[in-house]
Amino acid sequence: MGVWVNQIDSASAFTADDAVLVLEDGQVYVGEPYGARGETRGEIVFSTAMTGYQETLTDPSYDRQIVVQTFPHIGDTGVNAEDPESSRIWVAGYVVRDPSPTVSNWRADGTLDDALAADGIVGISHIDTRRLVRHLRDAGVMRAGIFSGDALAADDGEPRTIESLLDDVRATPQMKGMSLYDEVSTGDAYVIEPAGAFEGREPVATVAAIDLGIKAMTPRRMAERGCRVHVLPSTTTFEQIEALGPDGVFFSNGPGDPEQAGDMVALLRRVLDAGYPFFGICFGNQLLGRALGFGTYKLKFGHRGVNQPVKDLTTGKVEVTAHNHGFAVDAPIGETVDAPYDDGRYGKVFVSHVDLNDDVVEGLQCVDIPAFSVQYHPEAAAGPHDAAYLFDRFVAMMNDANAKNAKEESTNAQA
Repeated sequence: MGVWVNQIDSASAFTADDAVLVLEDGQVYVGEPYGARGETRGEIVFSTAMTGYQETLTDPSYDRQIVVQTFPHIGDTGVNAEDPESSRIWVAGYVVRDPSPTVSNWRADGTLDDALAADGIVGISHIDTRRLVRHLRDAGVMRAGIFSGDALAADDGEPRTIESLLDDVRATPQMKGMSLYDEVSTGDAYVIEPAGAFEGREPVATVAAIDLGIKAMTPRRMAERGCRVHVLPSTTTFEQIEALGPDGVFFSNGPGDPEQAGDMVALLRRVLDAGYPFFGICFGNQLLGRALGFGTYKLKFGHRGVNQPVKDLTTGKVEVTAHNHGFAVDAPIGETVDAPYDDGRYGKVFVSHVDLNDDVVEGLQCVDIPAFSVQYHPEAAAGPHDAAYLFDRFVAMMNDANAKNAKEESTNAQA
């Protein structure tokens, strides 16, 4: 196990062959390089998932974040070309305790170490991740940096001091106040056609999905239910959505502070005003909350992993769910209220899901308009799949809206 230094110290704590993790509060961990050598900085967070590390690494919601894996042994199953949630690894850095020395899985076509290096992801291994995560739970997530290779040498060739590394970390922008969804969104629109039992058939519904950091499995889950999904850039206008004639609109997960997404909130309000059925996941849930007039706030250390218990207050059922969020919606639990925006313009709303660990709002359900959202990830490519029913709810909502519109058109025609 690597060295842990709980104060600003001299360069004598490490050598040129080491990797050094520096937290903005002065804690220092010395271990071994993992993945690429160099320097990276960002907000350090932890994931409690025991499986699905490839899905975690390629989730665009981790943009600008250094991820610590609480599960000690990472890399056993290697990597493959089928499991990524996007076209690249998005994490800013990676922290593990014991990288697997071998790959043992018939689907693997490479090692995790090599994949990290190929994408230029600087990591550190062989440190006490248990101590690190306990500290982050107590102190809260914060800025951090990983340094290895040439990044540990000063301009004069001498080893850098911990103090100089710490200065770099403290110069890193805070996650709160950052707008990141434009840098992870697709540059071009694309279409996912109905799949599985619906392949080759006419779609049961057409969805306009705004990509704010969307994971590949999300439109696939809709396609498996017969939907044709138009995945659209974050720069898409309401008129462009309208031109598609969608049966429903979806806002995806994504990174950054929802307080810095005023243009997305304005777009969503136009979607709601037009009466389109709406479903949002993660960042999409936060945007629905803000569109309805609720505030959002930053959690102390957030929810990241695939083992969070959430209660669906509409059914009373508890599901184990996948999470990746550091912000949450501030809305009252246990009561139906008027949505605060514009004197109740969107009618009544209630919190539909709640995290059983800490009572954080995990879902919103509108009563008078066809809109709902959840804070967690029902697509859950790496599992669990307890929440997959939410995609069925979205399809049912679109079908109900279409049936209602058809009935109204028929009534108007007869009149």
